[in-house]
Amino acid sequence: MHPDVLATTLENVFNLIGIFVFAISGALLAVHKNYDIVGMAVLAEITATGGGILRDLVLGAVPPAAFTDHVSFLIPLGATALTFFAHPQLNRIQSAVLVFDAAGLAVFCVEGTAKALAYGIGPIEAIALGAMTAVGGGIMRDVLANDRPAVLRADSELYAVPAVLGAAVIVVAHALAPGLNPPLIASLAALFVFALRMAALRYGWRAPRPWGAGAKSANRQ
Repeated sequence: MHPDVLATTLENVFNLIGIFVFAISGALLAVHKNYDIVGMAVLAEITATGGGILRDLVLGAVPPAAFTDHVSFLIPLGATALTFFAHPQLNRIQSAVLVFDAAGLAVFCVEGTAKALAYGIGPIEAIALGAMTAVGGGIMRDVLANDRPAVLRADSELYAVPAVLGAAVIVVAHALAPGLNPPLIASLAALFVFALRMAALRYGWRAPRPWGAGAKSANRQ
């Protein structure tokens, strides 16, 4: 990949796409919870910007990008308005939430990892920051919606794992093949994360649990 990891324009495009799809997922969850338009806007904003704010604070990129570009705040509001009027056309709101959430997971994982590498962060740390960018907003959304975050649920399909693997793809490509086309690698990594998350939802793939943990939990009940 290029030494800058991702061109600034491409990074901005990925960031805006991630903001939009995560905002849609937050607004749809608010509809599912029967929240009003204010609740929809709050969940849309926190889902769309939460992970990026955490990443920028860790990198020392302050104020975070979400507070220096008004578009980052306007896009979630637009997504809220769109969802407010369009949700009746969505036959299965919960399924739509999961699809948009998977898309946001994929895009933010790639964008977060690329930004971490551009700041000179080490490979392991870049993977961690990429994954945090991807799941941070979703965790905040679920907490505010009084749901247990997917990354903490033993019965949840793979969520953080696809983000970690997608971040690893970006890091490995950056280290081993600096001449590769950054947009192509970024797009393939995002597609991989999205496909893995959707496959996990479709086939019920879950992270392994400690041996015997499920049986002990059942006995305590």
